[in-house]
Amino acid sequence: MSSLLTRAESRAAVLGGVIAIAAISVAIAVPVTALLWRGTTGEAPDLGFDSYLLRVTRFTLLQAVLSTLLSVALAIPLARALARRPSFPGRVWLLRLFAVPLGLPPLVAALGLLTIWGRQGAVNDLLTGLTGGEPFSIYGLSGILLAHVFFNLPLTARLLLLGLERLPQEYWKNAAILGLGQWTTFRHVEWPAMLQPALAAASLVFMLCITSFTLVLVLGGGPAATTLEVAVYQALRFDFDPSRAVFLAVIQIALTIAALALLRLTGGRDDVSELMVTGQARPDVHGRAAGLVDMTVILVAALFVLSPLLATLVAGLSADLPRLLTEAALWRAGLTSLGVALCAALLSLLLALLLIRARLQMPGLGAQRTKHGLDALAGAAGSLVLMVPPIVLGAGWFLLFRGARGSILLPLILIIIINAMMALPFVMRVLEGAYRTAMSRNGQLALALGVTGLSRIRRIDLPALARPLGAAFAFAMALSLGDLGAIALFGNDRLVTLPYLLLQKMGSYRTADAAGMALILATLCIGLMMLADRSVSRQRSGTQKNPQKNKGRMP
Repeated sequence: MSSLLTRAESRAAVLGGVIAIAAISVAIAVPVTALLWRGTTGEAPDLGFDSYLLRVTRFTLLQAVLSTLLSVALAIPLARALARRPSFPGRVWLLRLFAVPLGLPPLVAALGLLTIWGRQGAVNDLLTGLTGGEPFSIYGLSGILLAHVFFNLPLTARLLLLGLERLPQEYWKNAAILGLGQWTTFRHVEWPAMLQPALAAASLVFMLCITSFTLVLVLGGGPAATTLEVAVYQALRFDFDPSRAVFLAVIQIALTIAALALLRLTGGRDDVSELMVTGQARPDVHGRAAGLVDMTVILVAALFVLSPLLATLVAGLSADLPRLLTEAALWRAGLTSLGVALCAALLSLLLALLLIRARLQMPGLGAQRTKHGLDALAGAAGSLVLMVPPIVLGAGWFLLFRGARGSILLPLILIIIINAMMALPFVMRVLEGAYRTAMSRNGQLALALGVTGLSRIRRIDLPALARPLGAAFAFAMALSLGDLGAIALFGNDRLVTLPYLLLQKMGSYRTADAAGMALILATLCIGLMMLADRSVSRQRSGTQKNPQKNKGRMP
């Protein structure tokens, strides 16, 4: 790649990467250092075997392990059913529905799940009528598991389905010719194709559940169902026990690093956007009974995912939206959320572009060790934030600035930085491949025409990256809009975002207003996610249909 830039451009790219690495390192190292420093200077909490610290750690691991097992176990029959029925009506829309939870704010999902599975929800009404017993309790471990499966089952099923749809058509033809039964086909054909995606999905889900904050905060139901991140938040906001918060945060970082290492060892990829929504014909599948079982599995999964979304929609439309839209508090929170999301997305895009541009120019450096060292640093910087969850970053900044309650500007800046770090790994995933493609297509021609420097960036690079930049920007904004972690620590009467205001409404039992706000927030976030997904799909579709059409051409 170095030959596609001039020497001056290569030096500028490397310098930009060094600046980005330094900025990310400071944004992460400073709060972590503040946590460690406070932990060594403060009074250590009691670490007895029955202490609160060990109990919270055990519950964090328990809910993550159980959520992972449930998500993967339920996704296996669902992925098989989807793969075996590639042409049923609505399959494309169902797969798109399974992408919706990825962009749904956890607080909105929790409200929808409460509407369906809560004490007065439709499911409990049905269970009470059938059994006459105690209704299902959504609070505590059962509610946390339910919420995690709601988010992770669609993702896991899509990953497993991708593994099945990558198999050549000849596999299914041979299975049909040999007359293999369902169990034999599963054991020798389907399971080997799903094994690697299943391991990757399990490690990914485990990491997501280890760092779950909002769902546990809302559905935990008390001290008996508290994870490390929620305990950090409670230790700072309610008890103001910095020493305990530090020990909890350090354990949280250790668990997150272990989960991330597990994800790397499995070689996990989450290319759900590459899913072949048309599917493959399955000549090995026949029989009405098998078809009935498959369609039942698909229908139950669709109802499980769709019902909380519909409940949120119905409850939101039933709220007094005209009155709600005239409230000054809603507009202030909305403008604050949009401002924070806009700034966080722009910052995340800038850092990602600097890192990607630097990584692709590293071969131009003279010293081999320097080249490999900077390349490794640039690659690690984009994923470093995964090791330190947002709530832990917020806790470090909170302790460093003693809550930053004396002003609004400083907490806003800290929230923007934390949200930008949170979105950075996903933004880099969207942009890196697109940048490589754009450079290979346009680099030589730009050099031949003498278009370099800022002129090249403005006239060639940015237009070529317009769609992936738009997708990454929309995705980063959606993540920031729905985030509750940072604002939960720094929020106050003067600094309120939409998720924070929604949490306040839920806490004060103003369910109608909460439902209306949940609908507004969900519409914004899902709209942004759909825009991002559409941009990426169009980019990939154009590349696959015309792989050579624009090669060597300027856009």
